[in-house]
Amino acid sequence: MFTGIIEELGTITVQSDGKLSVRCSRVLSDLTLGASIAVNGVCLTAVDITPECFSADLAPETLARTNLGDLHPGDPVNLERPLTLAARLSGHIVQGHVDGTGTVDWLREIHDGNWELTVHIPAELEPLLVYKGSITLDGISLTIAALERNRVKVAIIPHTYEATNLRARRAGDRINVECDVLAKHVAKLLEHMSIPGRV
Repeated sequence: MFTGIIEELGTITVQSDGKLSVRCSRVLSDLTLGASIAVNGVCLTAVDITPECFSADLAPETLARTNLGDLHPGDPVNLERPLTLAARLSGHIVQGHVDGTGTVDWLREIHDGNWELTVHIPAELEPLLVYKGSITLDGISLTIAALERNRVKVAIIPHTYEATNLRARRAGDRINVECDVLAKHVAKLLEHMSIPGRV
């Protein structure tokens, strides 16, 4: 479980043959073999840990559902270690289970270092999103500022812009989307209740 508060911006060193390697420093301080780590919001298992980087295997499902297969050496990625029971939940509950990818429509500066990001999302995810609700984009916990016609708009403060890979995003880029897990549970419950013969 994660919070969507990015701890470090890592750099891809290898992305091939179902394996990803990331150069980083802060998240390595207590990273152990087999531990979970979120890369662009995708929960991966750390293997081959060195003092300068870690690697993770990418399953076919991961490559099909996320943007990790689009990465190349030198690309920046958002990194977060799992939440501990003693930590503050500064963002929202993030599982690292990406629901799909959206497409960046635009990222534009508004004023005073603040930015506006608009993402076109898959139609099947739209019912799980609400105005002023939480959404995770590339592992970043964000608040939905506007939602219409399968497009989500979020505000990006200067700190988030500088501390994440959003500043490298361009129109047309794929971005990982995870909807609020609470919304997914409510949707499943309502679906279950609508089936005749079930209470």
